[in-house]
Amino acid sequence: MNHYKRLKDLREDRDLTQEELVEILNMHKTTYTNYEQGKREPPFELIIKLAKLYNVTIDYIADLTDTPTKLPKK
Repeated sequence: MNHYKRLKDLREDRDLTQEELVEILNMHKTTYTNYEQGKREPPFELIIKLAKLYNVTIDYIADLTDTPTKLPKK
């Protein structure tokens, strides 16, 4: 479950604390911390929310690419 290390990197790149992010996501801090630490697998719905929030592809979050491609505009 090492492939979600980018969750922390993306959050820190946006100068967000875990407390600020969990408030935006409306979730418990312990739950989110477990995702960043690789203790739990984040649900796909959360990955979609984070991709939209950070304006990057899901592939980037999952560490399948090193290019933080922006999401296409709808």
